[in-house]
Amino acid sequence: MFHHSKDLQFNARVSRPDPVFANILLEQFGGENGELAAAMQYFTQAFGAKQPHPDKYDMLMDIATEEFSHLEIVGATIQMLLKGVNGELKDAADSSEIMQVLDGKAAKENIIHAALSANPHFVMLSSGGPRLANSQGIPWCASYIHSNGDLTVDLRSNLASESRAKLVYEHLMKFTDDPYVKETLSFLMTREVAHYKMFEAALDTIQPNFPPGVLQADPRYTQQYFNLSPENSFSGPWNTGEMPGMGKEWEFINDPATFVSETEGLTDLPDRKAEELEETEALNIKMSEEKSAEVKSAEPDGIAQWSDYDEQL
Repeated sequence: MFHHSKDLQFNARVSRPDPVFANILLEQFGGENGELAAAMQYFTQAFGAKQPHPDKYDMLMDIATEEFSHLEIVGATIQMLLKGVNGELKDAADSSEIMQVLDGKAAKENIIHAALSANPHFVMLSSGGPRLANSQGIPWCASYIHSNGDLTVDLRSNLASESRAKLVYEHLMKFTDDPYVKETLSFLMTREVAHYKMFEAALDTIQPNFPPGVLQADPRYTQQYFNLSPENSFSGPWNTGEMPGMGKEWEFINDPATFVSETEGLTDLPDRKAEELEETEALNIKMSEEKSAEVKSAEPDGIAQWSDYDEQL
């Protein structure tokens, strides 16, 4: 049950109209890395977490709700940046000025001209308000959402989402000199960092959380690094020394074509790792049973009920 407060989480302010920046800011309203995408991603992820991980359900719903509040801040800022557009459009009896603009005869600084130049949708479709589209006018799309049903995968997706959103706000701050707008963008950017650390901490509480999912990696193919760009190759902790957190050494395959040919397409490896394969199969069975039991044990017997209203009184 949602409760809406008329006051914004952060007091968004604007010094003066700026239709051009209003259009750029649409990236965080209806863009793939925007606030609506984040809100819907965490909101949908929460459903699968409700029973096996009620604490993570609580966190995801809280952050999703905050993202909706950030969407409201962005929408309010866009609306304020379009101050004057809506009023001019409502003067339907006098279209001469607008027609002059379309003919290129009016002053370039006219607010309608600025809005029309920035995004025709502002004057043609939304009458001076934000639409669920990005800065190029492409409508918001559900394919922006990453919700995979495995909480460790979802949390890693969220770390990436918060990173991308933080970067977008960082870029947006370069294109406005309005101190109030910058203040709002700085707040929103900082909350992305805060959410990143929340998701990181939540992922840490789920052990084991690697590899993602249930099945373990095949030990025969885990350690190879194929040097597929041999000219001016680089080495680093991603291909030499010990694999991070694995207790195994990387195997640097300097000549992948020869190696694949000599091993019959990796089917006849010199070290077949028979013992590790047995351990992996045993772990697959163990993890399958544990993950399945985790979900089944959290499901109620008989009638399913999402909320227990008595406990909330």
